[in-house]
Amino acid sequence: MTLAFLFPGQGSQAVGMGAELGDAFASARSVFEEVDDALGQRLYRLMREGPAEELTLTENAQPALMAVSLAVAATLKTEFGVPVARAAFVAGHSLGEYSALAAAGALTLADAARLLKLRGQAMQRAVPVGEGAMASLIGPKTDLALAEAAAEAGSAVGVCVVANDNNAGNIVISGDKAAVDLAIEKAKALGARAIPLNVSAPFHCPLMAPAAEEMERALTLASIAPPSPPVVANVTARPTADPEAIRRLLVEQVTGRVRWRESMEWLAGEAGVTVFAEVGSGKVLTGIVKRVAPDAAAFALNAPADLEAFAKTL
Repeated sequence: MTLAFLFPGQGSQAVGMGAELGDAFASARSVFEEVDDALGQRLYRLMREGPAEELTLTENAQPALMAVSLAVAATLKTEFGVPVARAAFVAGHSLGEYSALAAAGALTLADAARLLKLRGQAMQRAVPVGEGAMASLIGPKTDLALAEAAAEAGSAVGVCVVANDNNAGNIVISGDKAAVDLAIEKAKALGARAIPLNVSAPFHCPLMAPAAEEMERALTLASIAPPSPPVVANVTARPTADPEAIRRLLVEQVTGRVRWRESMEWLAGEAGVTVFAEVGSGKVLTGIVKRVAPDAAAFALNAPADLEAFAKTL
């Protein structure tokens, strides 16, 4: 058995996430308290009680999702004897890459929280609300070639690129609103369904360049250790444990494509991973694993019972 831990990204947040874990385990509560202290805000209370509109704000959702993931990881280690180092690889979707790095010891919990708070704020500042957009292209005809063709059509009137290559049948485009609107029409003409996403900024596209510059300055000052296990980076779909490479790839990730489908194909193929565990809120990545690597086992670790059942399989 070869194991990989996966860490979810934005969109997996929900009011109440982490509450059951925090109520049950001191190890989880300790993580939530440390994140609150690092940020100087009552983020755990917001996660437990809402309001949802405030939790969904990018600057709150990003550190909150990381906090839940790290609380699950801490509880797995302390209560069930399953450390993250038990895995061969870790990977995280977009902001989840920071969660993966913190879980693997490359970033401290406090640094990861502060970096994600800044990342969310910088992304929001990069493009005025309403000027950018994202859309999910879905359906059996949706593949990377179709998404690239749609984005190219949209590029006639502005920035439009493939932002998240999640899996065949689920690809996200991002850019200027007019360009994304045009790309949606092209995608529909090519046989895909297109759903505009309720996001506050066009993530993972060249319009995020100002945010990348902010993150480059912040990451230059951050202490990064070699992760154990290595992290599969979003922008390369391959593992690295080199701190300077990680620093560079985290900057590139702000404007670059999340190559999640390729990452999962590499893990399930060349890397020989047979068990995937999604550490944190929701089960979006577990669903992707089942589509990309149907022969692999996939677990979503949210509640205490999930962790106990998973630990018993190892």
